[in-house]
Amino acid sequence: MEFTSVDHVELYVGDAMLSAYFFCHALGFRMVAHAAPESGLEGRRSIVLRQGSSRVVVTSALGSEGPVAEYVRLHGDGVKDVAFATPDAAGAFTEAVRRGAKAVMEPTTYEGAGGRVVKATIAGPGDLVHSFIQRDSPASGFLPDVYLPLESPPAHAEELFSALDHVALCLARGTLMDAVEFYKGVLGFEQTHEENVRTEYSGMNSRVVQTAEGRICFPMQEPYTGTRRGQLEDFLAAHGGSGVQHLAFLSPDITRAVDVLARAGMKILDAPPGYYQTLETRLGDLGGFRRETLEQRNILMDRDAWGHLLQVFTRTQHARRTLFFEVIQRESARGFGGANIQALYEAKEREVLRAAR
Repeated sequence: MEFTSVDHVELYVGDAMLSAYFFCHALGFRMVAHAAPESGLEGRRSIVLRQGSSRVVVTSALGSEGPVAEYVRLHGDGVKDVAFATPDAAGAFTEAVRRGAKAVMEPTTYEGAGGRVVKATIAGPGDLVHSFIQRDSPASGFLPDVYLPLESPPAHAEELFSALDHVALCLARGTLMDAVEFYKGVLGFEQTHEENVRTEYSGMNSRVVQTAEGRICFPMQEPYTGTRRGQLEDFLAAHGGSGVQHLAFLSPDITRAVDVLARAGMKILDAPPGYYQTLETRLGDLGGFRRETLEQRNILMDRDAWGHLLQVFTRTQHARRTLFFEVIQRESARGFGGANIQALYEAKEREVLRAAR
């Protein structure tokens, strides 16, 4: 079983056109394909967006019934499918099911003028699924003879993101280790990181699983029992169960990306009080970045044995205050900002408290 990258992330949403507009004008994606009943996609409308090597698909129901409408009623807009690229979709599906995965869609071939694609799907944690996508030529259309090419100009002069860095899951209490075992035992991932965060009132337990090459990566977290409900419990209640908490996009220039996002109306989570006053004491060398530059943009920084990592987290734009985004720049770093996990957790708690007032 071989997975080479995330092929695409598909969101089920209330309005595909509105969501596509957000991804294009706020995050810098461009529309590259679309599908609807007239092209062979029954009961739904779907738009494929691209930036760098990242594909995001937004799909909405055209009626009040069916799996897309049911998902949105339960969860609001959210990530339904994190699809993996593979040279053998049928083989990966067969092996995953043999190892205990629940089959969702048997291997299906899409073939036409746009090339040949094989797709199969298994169930993941919660209502998340994982499709296995085999593209027999690099130029294959998204799903030939279903999705039609669509050209849209980029919203920004230069792309902000080069790739999808990771997908973070928020899991119901007591299910974290089951999810870890699913990714390890069924899909052949490895556990690479472990973090446990505690605040005055709540906390979380976290694990990271990824493929051997690190090209597909899932940080996963579950709430720790505290004295009051924390931000993870708030997510689980608002989302209606386990799901994708945030998508992290890799940027070659995070300061420029943050500036462009700000002009587009995106809000960045504030760093904790006093964070920057101790930055150089904690990290020493800042890798050529100026503390003032980071502080002005609420960019968090960490370093590991390989290099520096910079990251920001957006305030959620979601009606239920669930899904949000991360922008990350890796200067050779391989970790996930372990020193910043506590800072992120506290920042999200402050955002939740502000929203509740």
